Amino acid sequence: MISEIYKAELSDKDFNTLSVIINRETGIKMPPAKKVMLQARLKKRLTALNFTTFEDYTSHVLSKEGFSTELIHMIDAVSTNKTDFFREPVHFQIMTDVVLPEFVRANKGQPFRVWSAGCASGEEPYNIAMVIDDFIKRGYRFDFYVRASDISTAVLQKGINAVYTEQRVAPVPKYFLHRYFMRSKDKSKNLYKVVPEIRSKVQFSRINFMDETFKVPERFDVIFCRNVLIYFDRPTQESVIRKLLRHLKTGGYLFIGHSESLIDMQLPLASVRPTVFRKISDD
Repeated sequence: MISEIYKAELSDKDFNTLSVIINRETGIKMPPAKKVMLQARLKKRLTALNFTTFEDYTSHVLSKEGFSTELIHMIDAVSTNKTDFFREPVHFQIMTDVVLPEFVRANKGQPFRVWSAGCASGEEPYNIAMVIDDFIKRGYRFDFYVRASDISTAVLQKGINAVYTEQRVAPVPKYFLHRYFMRSKDKSKNLYKVVPEIRSKVQFSRINFMDETFKVPERFDVIFCRNVLIYFDRPTQESVIRKLLRHLKTGGYLFIGHSESLIDMQLPLASVRPTVFRKISDD
């Protein structure tokens, strides 16, 4: 069985069918160049479902029952979840030097709310929480809360677990590592877990950017949506940003990835730094 699955090949017909479903349900572009990648990632699903061919798998996905049960697993398989602690560090410096001092000056007893949209395995939202907590420890008094969302249930569970290898925490400054992580008692494992104080500030939930509305009741002071737009075509990018902006306060900040651009999009945003924008109206 395993050898048969190993030899299984994804036909152009099945690739086209699956890529249309993936794009429709997630917005992720699946050009022909991604056929080999899709074939490799879905072979685990063939094993899990005891299928020996991609034709059988595709037929299963197209069935009513198969679609309802398999879609979430297929999304987990194809989602790219590249993330790191202190990725694009200038954004965290802007948080510390500009956004948080501004919030302190204007704060009227409300908590500071941040949304990490497309959080992958949790490094970004925990990173945000650590930076805010470090700022507060300089002598400020306010509460804060970080919502973390992703389409992949598999990576969300990793975020909830908050356990990272020594390699994953390598970019974390030693000061932050000592303050915000607990090292495994079994030194041979070289594992680190985010401290309860920070874990309690981050709430994880599954959100699909293709949904017309997001189940997010709050309005945020800051939204991070970094290195997510690159997987969408231009119209989808603008649609996603517009939906995110419904949940950003006027005057709030949007951070995107350095490889992304909002040029020529008609959005109620003003650029304040490269890849950092401020919402100027609710239009």
